[in-house]
Amino acid sequence: MIDAFEFNNPTADMRFGAQDVAKFYSMGSFHQAQEFFEIIFNKDKYNALPADLKAILKYAAEAASTASTSLTYENYSKDLQELIVEHKVQASRTSADVYKGQLAAWDKVTEKLEKEVDMFKEINDSFKAWSRRVGFNQFTNEADYRMAYENAQKTKLPR
Repeated sequence: MIDAFEFNNPTADMRFGAQDVAKFYSMGSFHQAQEFFEIIFNKDKYNALPADLKAILKYAAEAASTASTSLTYENYSKDLQELIVEHKVQASRTSADVYKGQLAAWDKVTEKLEKEVDMFKEINDSFKAWSRRVGFNQFTNEADYRMAYENAQKTKLPR
């Protein structure tokens, strides 16, 4: 028996039929914090293109990525509401205990990989340095959107 679910995102999960199997929906967590849209090119073929065609591909990829992100916000938010309202699914944030467990497990995995995989430590250290800089900026600069949402809705969200 499945007690709860979160496979990918509200849109994919609903199309998958998860609401017919379980009525508890745990929102995403560190295992899939984001989704990315990507276009992959053969590097040699790309480098052989003239500058104008490279620019077209660059801006087309940026536009497609932006459109994909916007569509994601639109679809996920609508489908999450449909899961809750029409399918009577109870949605909740992933708990702090689960987050802490994921981070502890990740620390063990990365410690092992840093010893066993060439360049992993170098790449992971680079990622951590980038994350410290970008995270500090993000968390210092970002407005409190929860507060704005709660003010507009005149309701408090569960923590």
